[in-house]
Amino acid sequence: MRKIGVGLIGTGYMGKCHALAWNAVKPVFGDTPDIALVHLGEANEELAREKAAEFGFVKSSGDWRKVVEDPEVDVVSVTTPNKFHAEMAIATLRAGKHLWCEKPMAPNLGDAEAMLEAARQSGKVAVLGYNYIQNPTIRHIGRLLRENAIGRVNHVRVEMDEDFMADPDAPFSHRHEAVSGYGALDDFGVHPLSLITVLLGRVTSVMCDMAKPQERRRTADGAEREVEVHDVANALIRLENGASGTLHFNRAAWGRKGRIALQIFGSKGSILFDQERFNEFQLYLASDRATEQGFRTILTGPQHEPYGRFIPAPGHGLGFNDLKIIECRELIRRISGDGEVNIIDFEAGFRIERTVHAMARSFHEGRWIEIP
Repeated sequence: MRKIGVGLIGTGYMGKCHALAWNAVKPVFGDTPDIALVHLGEANEELAREKAAEFGFVKSSGDWRKVVEDPEVDVVSVTTPNKFHAEMAIATLRAGKHLWCEKPMAPNLGDAEAMLEAARQSGKVAVLGYNYIQNPTIRHIGRLLRENAIGRVNHVRVEMDEDFMADPDAPFSHRHEAVSGYGALDDFGVHPLSLITVLLGRVTSVMCDMAKPQERRRTADGAEREVEVHDVANALIRLENGASGTLHFNRAAWGRKGRIALQIFGSKGSILFDQERFNEFQLYLASDRATEQGFRTILTGPQHEPYGRFIPAPGHGLGFNDLKIIECRELIRRISGDGEVNIIDFEAGFRIERTVHAMARSFHEGRWIEIP
């Protein structure tokens, strides 16, 4: 393809991330087709015009369907709240467009399955916005695991914590409604599961517990309303390779801003990574002399691809939006026919969704759940 026509639905936090990525992917990588920002859709015409001017889109509409139906659009970015993903994704695929949809697929597993089936029938590329797997640090950890640097992995722990739900006086929002999902379990859980998917493989069974730090919150008009989701979730997992694991998710963890703490333990060493220290990881090798054994901190740089596409010197650091640019390039490579890309498509994404729903079922039934 010489040119890719882009449509964007939704202009909030993730919508802006997608717009930045589409604008930057060719200047950063140079090996992509030209990007044409064709059509932006929002909840009303005025907001759509405003954001189209800000982001650089030629056309705007207050009806997202016009974006999907636009013949100049080849790929659509869907960045709306989770409850709208299924309808928009299925419409996009049925219109013969490629799709870049933010995670998770949908709050309801049946809707996620319908999205997967639409992707299969369309023959188009359909991928999910799991940009943390694009971090050069994570990519290099994957390489170390493939090279057996820490031996056979026997245990993994992942914690994901933020504090945007920590304030008990914060008002009730759409994130507290059951239609938005389970809470921390799917809002957060899908990200650690994406890391486990690309680094260690498939989860085969789960046992989960969830909790509500805040049972009720006040609405904007001062009334009280029950919080319908759980802002804390914990899970035990077993992996296909025989390893065990624990996952901990908390949206009410004061002081945590963007923490994904990953610990991988093997027969010959360990690897540690914390998302709040984005551009480094720690490596322990049991083969080191006893007098020097200890965790070494490794700072990512141009030797860790594709860091060097952004910055020619180590120690300067990449950020969240840079990962979205890398993800955008992986999407374009898949659209161009390259099968060897580092991205989570709807097939892999549905397995993550199924794992999340198995965890929720485990919580309600109080037992281990096997995942086919």
